[in-house]
Amino acid sequence: MADSSGTRTEHARTSDVHGDDDPDIRAERAYLATARAALHRMHHDVVSTETQLTAAAEDNDNFAERLFQKRAREMRALLLVDLPDVPLFFGRLDFDPGTAYPGSVDVERLYIGRRHVHDGAGDPLVIDWRAPISTAFYRATRDDRQGVRLRRRYGFSGAAELTAYEDEPLTGLQADGGDGTGDGAGAAGAFLAAEIERPRSGPMRDIVATIQPEQDDLVRAPLERTVCVQGAPGTGKTAVGLHRVAYLLYTERDRLGRTGIAVVGPNRSFLSYIRRVLPALGEVNVTQTTVEEMIGRAAAHHREDPAVARVKGDGRMAEVLRRALWSHVSRPTEGIMYAKGSYRHRVADHEVSEILAGLRGAMRYGPGRTAAAKRIAHAVLVQMERRGESPDDRTHSAVARSQPVRRLLDQVWPKVTPEQVLFKLLSDAEFLAGAAKRDLAPEERELLLWRKPSRSWRSAKWSDADTALLDELADLIERTSSIGHIVLDEAQDLSPMQCRAIGRRCATGSMTVLGDIAQGTSPSAVGGWTGLLLHLGKPDARLETLERGYRVPAQIIDYAARLLPEIAPGLGAPASARRSPGALRVSAAAARGELGDMLVRTCRACLKGEGSVGVIAADAALPALHGRLLAEGLEPASLAENEDAMEDSRLVCVPATLAKGLEFDTVVLVEPAEIVAAEPRGLNRLYVALTRAVSALHVLHAAPLPAALGDAG
Repeated sequence: MADSSGTRTEHARTSDVHGDDDPDIRAERAYLATARAALHRMHHDVVSTETQLTAAAEDNDNFAERLFQKRAREMRALLLVDLPDVPLFFGRLDFDPGTAYPGSVDVERLYIGRRHVHDGAGDPLVIDWRAPISTAFYRATRDDRQGVRLRRRYGFSGAAELTAYEDEPLTGLQADGGDGTGDGAGAAGAFLAAEIERPRSGPMRDIVATIQPEQDDLVRAPLERTVCVQGAPGTGKTAVGLHRVAYLLYTERDRLGRTGIAVVGPNRSFLSYIRRVLPALGEVNVTQTTVEEMIGRAAAHHREDPAVARVKGDGRMAEVLRRALWSHVSRPTEGIMYAKGSYRHRVADHEVSEILAGLRGAMRYGPGRTAAAKRIAHAVLVQMERRGESPDDRTHSAVARSQPVRRLLDQVWPKVTPEQVLFKLLSDAEFLAGAAKRDLAPEERELLLWRKPSRSWRSAKWSDADTALLDELADLIERTSSIGHIVLDEAQDLSPMQCRAIGRRCATGSMTVLGDIAQGTSPSAVGGWTGLLLHLGKPDARLETLERGYRVPAQIIDYAARLLPEIAPGLGAPASARRSPGALRVSAAAARGELGDMLVRTCRACLKGEGSVGVIAADAALPALHGRLLAEGLEPASLAENEDAMEDSRLVCVPATLAKGLEFDTVVLVEPAEIVAAEPRGLNRLYVALTRAVSALHVLHAAPLPAALGDAG
């Protein structure tokens, strides 16, 4: 029998076999139509009610209140929009008689979907997948039924038309098909495989219908707990992070509405790829950004040498920067004299020194300067009181802001910017040596020094590695504000200094940290999670490993895993839950000149089937390959030129450095040796490129393959 992808599955009753006369299919389609009509009514009710409320509020002079109501109306309306290409429900639970639904009457059947839908009387037609009772859809087993007697999964066409269902009975003896029931594990496995293998194009879609128990446990982790997920390619770690966002907004909407939530990805192409997942789950108000955008200190104007970036990203730089900043506070050579009328009030230099010593390093630099002014002013007020005066708070404030106090502080505690401090550190060898002390070796200090420094910090050309250093200095000067929750994807590529920058923005909140040590490609990529979590400020995070992959066929993941002993020796080999016939093909060209012809033939053959095709190659080689495909009339899009390329074309040319986190039905990987040679961690980059395919991987090469790969054998 066939599901929505056309894949044959046993024990599923579908309209393809029974036609529109199948009574169950007709009944389920009718229920879907009823639920959609109810959702439209809910949307209309919200919009019309809010319109009346807003009209009434127009008479209110409070602009902020009117703006808040308008924004609230828009958000409520967006949450109830029916997305025509997204099924309203994907599963059904049939319960034992007498099973109680929390907060309502006894229930025997519930439909599970992406959002809550109720009828005119308020009774549920579809239950949100995040509701407590929906947990049973993902976790109920024959050994722990949780009151469920039958679980039904649905298949849909691309237009979200219900076309199939599979029943998984959790009670009694397993039937062997024929009546729509059958072996539960087999039915669920067939449905899962069919859903995963369903041809894809465009951005990533949600996996809410196929979340596995180990994934569901992570998705429903409480807000207070930071979770770190080490996941091999295809284990669904990115999906886990996005679904956890949706779950937390469902359970902790008020708290997160006040404190904020953000998804941080490695680049804009990745964010474009995942941007539709949260709206499909009913969440439209989540910030999605990159590490560089979140730090936001300065635009990077030049690429950093990997050796220099590695030193700048090292956690030791935090102490170097702290010394560099606080070295601007010096001992006064004279005190101050404050005149009021005919009286002169003098605070000696040794008194000022004691005040500064008590504050230096005890608080951030900016507030410390303000506190120093107040304490010096307090010393002046003490002298006034000794003369019989009665100074008040206004006098204290006037003294603290007075010219003598400001002039003294400009000398001994000057105002500085992060750019001024870092510019001096990178352009003044003596200053760098004093700040580094023994933390940096002489050769490391030599790497950091600019060979041709700019004339001033205002014209300096900062790199991505510099932005993290600037952010560290900014936090030493003034405290960085914190938000409630951050989902940090591809975290293994962050340097310790970048981790500190992200961690500061979640100092009072929690995180979902996602990554794979084997996919670390940056100069500062970590060798393990313990140190990274420490730099994030989350050393007590719950560390979980997803070892079983569902998206990458076993032939492909096993082939890529041959690289693991060299790129991640302590990491276990991942396992795949499925095999796909013909998933891996390795083809050798007799000469480099033949690769273009081989690429064209391979892409033509792949495009005859369904789904997306990604051509991945070394960044420098890709423009020529893209041009060749264009010349052959294949109309490829280029991810290097357009971050939305995956939405615009079935055939996409992808630079190896942008492949991380993406998925294609078929991947054509051209000349692995060039990917390896392009950067110091080239083997890690190759591992990433090899594991982007959901159905088939074609490796084309003229140069010898890395020794670990050999042939596909």
